[in-house]
Amino acid sequence: MKHVIALDVGGTGMKAALVGAEGKLLYRARRPTGRERGPEAVTTAVLDFAAELRAHGVSEFGEPAVAAGVAVPGIVDDERGVAVYSANLGWRDVPLRARLSERLGGVPVALGHDVRTGGLAEGRIGAGQGADRFLFVPLGTGIAGAIGIDGRVEAGAHGFAGEIGHVVVRPGGVDCPCGQRGCLERYASASAVGLAWAAACGNPEADAADCARAVAAGDARAMEVWQAAVDALADGLVTAFTLLDPRTLIIGGGLAEAGPTLFDPLRRALRDRVTFQKLPSVVHAGLGDNAGCLGAGLLAWDLHAAGGPRKEPTPVVPTVRDTTDPSTDPSVDPSIPRR
Repeated sequence: MKHVIALDVGGTGMKAALVGAEGKLLYRARRPTGRERGPEAVTTAVLDFAAELRAHGVSEFGEPAVAAGVAVPGIVDDERGVAVYSANLGWRDVPLRARLSERLGGVPVALGHDVRTGGLAEGRIGAGQGADRFLFVPLGTGIAGAIGIDGRVEAGAHGFAGEIGHVVVRPGGVDCPCGQRGCLERYASASAVGLAWAAACGNPEADAADCARAVAAGDARAMEVWQAAVDALADGLVTAFTLLDPRTLIIGGGLAEAGPTLFDPLRRALRDRVTFQKLPSVVHAGLGDNAGCLGAGLLAWDLHAAGGPRKEPTPVVPTVRDTTDPSTDPSVDPSIPRR
């Protein structure tokens, strides 16, 4: 049976699946990432897990996977297949696509940013299914985003498209590891809400889920912390609406698990802020923590359908005859080196 390998690499664990041609999940597995042993050990764990999945496919379905897709956190160069930087995994410039393809017998491998890959799944088969333009924003340890356009997710010229968490919403505010101050994710991520609530309630073990429960119970301190996060989030999202004009906004991540406790005040805050902008439908992500793995499977099938990785064209440098004087012949570009 024809299938692909889908692998979602997280900071502490990996989720994987073998996915059939119609998107059917044929096999699922999880493994620890092993980041406590260092970045090279993480890479080895990913390669070993992929090889294990390939072997399972051969054993169960009589043939190896036709392609593989992998989603990773951090900065990813999709075109070169390189994990440029991941603080979670300790990676710098890991040629993951080439190493995976070699380990898997030469099959094509698609590499994607974890949030964009999850957004691809949410847009095609999840909460954004049918929307021609969507914005996927998971609210977890940080905040990122995926910009969906006609069934694909925009990576940007340098792989940074969708980084809404680093839109400055409170100028001169809290320092951010990115080097700016007042970034959205320092106020509206699940970790930011957890820190603010821990300080407000005096319990250093308190987290965002505890804050949400306290809000639902009517705790005034929790409501103040929560509303500050919602206001910051709405400010950042309206900036995104102004630039992107999405038809659907998909909110996911740990903070979204608060349900109406988050979505009701957020929808009100967004309505209060839009002027000429069109307010998109605001929906809860539908795929949960399976989005990244499912998206990796979609990347793999897309790559297989396209016939493998896109190859960069070999540059052609015109040869200028030695008898030609570029200064007097307007048909010759003087910027081209003469040979």
